[in-house]
Amino acid sequence: MSTTVTTVTRSEFHPDVESYQQVNRDALSLLTNPGKGYIALLGMAVCLVGLLVVAELHNIIYGLGMVGENWTVLITTFVFWVGIGHAGTLISAILYLFRAPWRQAIYRFAEAMTVFAVLTAALFPLIHIGRPWFFYWLLPLPSQRHIWPNFRSPLLWDVFAVTTYLTVSSVFFFIGLIPDIAAARDAATTPVRKRIYTALALGWRGTDREWRHFTRAYMFLAALATPLVLSVHSVVSWDFAVSIVPGWHTTIFAPYFVAGAILSGVAMVVTLMVPVHRIFRLGAYFTPVHYDRLAKLLLLTSTIVGYAYAMEYFMAYYSGELYERDVFWDRVTGDYWWAGWSMITFNAIIPQLLWIKKVRQNLNAFFLITIFVNIGMWYERFVIIAPSLAHSYEPWKFWNYHMTWVDASLLLGSFGWFFMWFLLFLRFLPGLSMAEIKEVLPPPMKRTGAAHHAEDSHATSVELLPTGYNEWEAR
Repeated sequence: MSTTVTTVTRSEFHPDVESYQQVNRDALSLLTNPGKGYIALLGMAVCLVGLLVVAELHNIIYGLGMVGENWTVLITTFVFWVGIGHAGTLISAILYLFRAPWRQAIYRFAEAMTVFAVLTAALFPLIHIGRPWFFYWLLPLPSQRHIWPNFRSPLLWDVFAVTTYLTVSSVFFFIGLIPDIAAARDAATTPVRKRIYTALALGWRGTDREWRHFTRAYMFLAALATPLVLSVHSVVSWDFAVSIVPGWHTTIFAPYFVAGAILSGVAMVVTLMVPVHRIFRLGAYFTPVHYDRLAKLLLLTSTIVGYAYAMEYFMAYYSGELYERDVFWDRVTGDYWWAGWSMITFNAIIPQLLWIKKVRQNLNAFFLITIFVNIGMWYERFVIIAPSLAHSYEPWKFWNYHMTWVDASLLLGSFGWFFMWFLLFLRFLPGLSMAEIKEVLPPPMKRTGAAHHAEDSHATSVELLPTGYNEWEAR
C-alpha cells in the first residue's frame, strides 16, 4: 500500500521557509508582537525627535542666528537624506524590471526607507526658510501680491524634484502593499485594525483579474520610477554645479551625486535590515544570499565613488585654476582635513574589505561597514559644502564653520524622525512582501510510495521536516 508524503523543494533564497503559511505567520507577527527591543528603539527615536522640536522652536522664537554659518548643516543633511532615498527605487524598481529574484524579501524595507527619507529631507527646506508656515510661497500659486516664485532658483528646483519623487515613490510603495494589506485584513483580530486594513486594501480579493491589473500597474510605476533615480539627485547636484563657487562648478556632479546616493542608500538598507533581522528573528528571509548581493552592490558603488573622488582632485590640479586647487588642497591638508580624510576612508577604502568573502559573510562586520559608510556619506556632503564656502574668492571672507547645539540637535533629530516613522511602519503595515516571497518558493508537491523515494535519491526534494534558522544566523 503506497502512502502519500508531502514534500517541498527548498528555495535558493529562503531555504528555511517551509510553507506559504509560515510566510504569512512570520510577516504578520511583526504587527502583533514587537517585543522589548522594538519599544526601546522607538523610545530612542522619539527622544531624538524631541531634540528636533526644541531646536526648531528656538529657531522660530529667536531666529536662525544660532544655525551655523551659511546653514551648512541644513544643506548637508538635506542632500544626505535625498541621497538615502534613492536605494529604495534602485532595489525595488530597477531590480524588478531585471527580474532579480533576491529582491523580494528586502524591497519593502527599501521602499519604506525611500518614502521616509524623502519626508525627512523635506523638513530642511522648511527649516531653511525661517518661517515654515509660509512654505506655500515656494509653490507656483497666484497670490494677491502677484508674486511668483523664481524658477531659476535652485531652491525651487528642489521643491519640484523632491515633490515629484515623493509622489511617485509613495504611490509605488502603496500599490505594492495592497495584497499584503488584504492578508493583514483577513488576519486582523481587533475591529479597529480590521476597518483600517479594509479601507487600505481597496476591496482586494485576489482574483485573476485583480492580479493582472496589479502586475501591469506595478510594472508601469517601476518603469516610471526608474528614471527618477538619475534625475532627482542630478537636479540636487545642479544646485551646486550651476554656481561659480570653487569646488562646485564642475560637470561631474550629476553622476557623482547619483553614485553617492546609491552607495548611502544601500548602506542604510543594511543598517535597517540587521537590527530588524535580529529583533524579529527573520533569518529565514534575510539570508546570506541577500546580504552577499547587497555587499557586492555596495562594493561596486563605493568603487565608483572612489573613482569620482580621484577625478575631482585630478581635474582640480589639471585645470590650473588657483582657487579650485586651494579648495581641494584644504580638504585634505587644511582646517577640514579631518572631514576630508574621513570621507575618503569611510566611503572608498573601508568598503574595499568586501572583496574578502569572509567579511561579506560576517553579518557584524558588514553592518559595521555600513555604519562607516553612512557617516562617510554625511561627511562627503559636508566636505563639498563647508570648505567651498569657507575659502571662496575673497580672502577677507574666509571663515571656518563651527557647529552649534542647534545644528547638532537638528542633525540628530532628523535621524530620530526617520527611524520613528520606519519603526511605526513595521508596527502597522506588513514589512515583508508575503505575495512576492511566495513567488520564489516552490509549491509543495504530493508524491506516493516508491516514486517519492526514488526522486528523493536525486536530492530534488526533501521531507517537510521542521528546520531551525540556519547556522549563519547565529554568527
